[in-house]
Amino acid sequence: MTTPEARLQQLGIELPPVATPAAAYVPFVQTGKLVFLSGHIARKDGKPWVGQLGKELATAEGQAAARAIAIDLMGTLKAAVGDLSRIRRIVKVMSLVNSAPTFTEQHLVTNGCSELLGEVFGDAGKHARSAFGVAQIPLGACVEIELIAEVE
Repeated sequence: MTTPEARLQQLGIELPPVATPAAAYVPFVQTGKLVFLSGHIARKDGKPWVGQLGKELATAEGQAAARAIAIDLMGTLKAAVGDLSRIRRIVKVMSLVNSAPTFTEQHLVTNGCSELLGEVFGDAGKHARSAFGVAQIPLGACVEIELIAEVE
């Protein structure tokens, strides 16, 4: 059985350290067997990945941003639990997509995150999900995603 860390290595993905929160909150909280990760915004070249889907950015770019967020989320998750093999299940993903009023492909953007979680965690990466279009995200980011996971 391949571990999540081994899958990440096979994919050539190195997890980043936990980012410093941008305001008065913590990056994660564990209560019982659940770990709640605060929202992570899309970053490109170390800076917020800004833009509005359906205006400055296309769906494929949003998917790439969501995939980048998944990597950041897994870095935070690893910091929270120590070893990604302790993750029993990714329970829920909630995605906010900075969207032009006519943009309706938030679900496709969020697939960038969901698909990578599935690749890394296998069946344990299959999760419930919500994807919303919003008028704006902090710092003008194109996507923000939060995650809930169950730990063994």
